[in-house]
Amino acid sequence: MDLTVTAILLGIVEGLTEFIPVSSTGHLILAAEIFGYDADQWKVFNVVIQLGAILAVVVQYWRTFWAVGMGLLRWHPQSVAFLRNILLGFLPSAVLGFLLKDYIDMMLGSPVIVGWALIAGGIAILLIERFARQGPLTGVAELPARQALGVGVLQCLSMIPGVSRSGATIMGALAMGIERRTAAEFSFFLAVPTMMGATTLELWDSRAELLAGAGPVGWSEIAIGFLVSFIVALVVIRAFVAFVSKSGFGPFAWYRIGAGALALLLLYNVI
Repeated sequence: MDLTVTAILLGIVEGLTEFIPVSSTGHLILAAEIFGYDADQWKVFNVVIQLGAILAVVVQYWRTFWAVGMGLLRWHPQSVAFLRNILLGFLPSAVLGFLLKDYIDMMLGSPVIVGWALIAGGIAILLIERFARQGPLTGVAELPARQALGVGVLQCLSMIPGVSRSGATIMGALAMGIERRTAAEFSFFLAVPTMMGATTLELWDSRAELLAGAGPVGWSEIAIGFLVSFIVALVVIRAFVAFVSKSGFGPFAWYRIGAGALALLLLYNVI
């Protein structure tokens, strides 16, 4: 497949799936199987285009980030609480991700793990939707520190490909009684340091290859994927919060179960 076409398709996949609970990493791994390209050659590309999705969050919520930044200069309690909760949510996965990076990279090469994780995550979403009790509508700054830390611990589950970072954080928040909209927005904000950290670590590990320009996937493909993922993610973010506030997460659960089952049937050569 043409490199440009592949870059566009992967950018679309990343933008569509990064902020909804279906696992962008899992879909990119399965895309390698479906499109038939060498996943190792696109490893850095897949990580870097996440920055496009991060930029979509910054653009969509720039007023919030600006207000928090100005509030921190005056040490405003609400801005301090917002930053505290983001840091508490980020630190568990930052520490564990750094310590277990080699094991995580090994799992990224297994589409079978993705298939089973998609199904398990879908079932978990259905159970949480059925039994979790929603709390009152609040903001990220109003969340207790223990809830922010709890969401951060659950985010570590997303190191298993197919679990979904947004799925682990949003559904974990719902299970702790956090209201849907707040849960989704906390997940969006938490994505910024988490994905920037993962991208920085991957770029550092691949610095020699990038500087040498080795491999078929170059900066032009990365730029295309970045732009596409940004545009698509921006559209998804704007629609996602409104959708889940009215319809919940059930449709995503059934999609996960169906996609995971189909992937396993294909991988095991059943169909």
